[in-house]
Amino acid sequence: MATFPVINLEKLNGDERSRIMEQIKDACENWGFFEVMNHGIPHDFMDSVERLTKEHYKKCMEQRFKELVASKALEGLEAEVTDMDWESTFHLCHLPESNMAEIPDLSDEYRKVMKEFAVKLEKLAEELLDLFCENIGLEKGYLKKAFYGAKGPTFGTKVSNYPPCPTPDKIKGLRAHTDAGGIILLFQDPVVGGLQLLKDGEWVDVPPLRHSIVINLGDQLEVQIIINGLNITKSKTST
Repeated sequence: MATFPVINLEKLNGDERSRIMEQIKDACENWGFFEVMNHGIPHDFMDSVERLTKEHYKKCMEQRFKELVASKALEGLEAEVTDMDWESTFHLCHLPESNMAEIPDLSDEYRKVMKEFAVKLEKLAEELLDLFCENIGLEKGYLKKAFYGAKGPTFGTKVSNYPPCPTPDKIKGLRAHTDAGGIILLFQDPVVGGLQLLKDGEWVDVPPLRHSIVINLGDQLEVQIIINGLNITKSKTST
């Protein structure tokens, strides 16, 4: 079975740049996914994001999920459920306009950290887009401009928890899908795995690595890259 690509960006601007760029190119062409380490977001900050997200779920969302989703989904369940996900989630919109103030129950600390996290993720996404440009011979900033609409890019965060399910053989945490956006950056749990992608007819595990960010090339980015001369592989994901 193929091994999911994990790329260390620590020496990207050093004498190993050409090797790392080749790894990125290979991951885009053959996977449409890869995982980056030493990406520039401080580890202690990522630990804060993880801690506050889990605290918010425990305090504000866990009981609600059990009452509104879990009990109804399991009632009289006999066959596999194919029209729902076993997922507790909320969405934050950052660009073109933020909805952060409208999300209930967020503590001031969590709100502040998520705003800062969005800024760091946006910076990393733009850096990655420029690396893609370099790999296919486009001018710096080309792909970033391609995703700008009249009001700028659309950028948001989906915050998801996957509670233990008593019937995991009948309900998936997240059904198989592709992502329609440009570039997706995923900060997954560093201990509990579950994310998989479908490659060459086989489901491949995405390893849970502390302080890593999983990069997913979305459908729109696939179109842009193919138009400009680099074929990529688009895989389905499931949790």
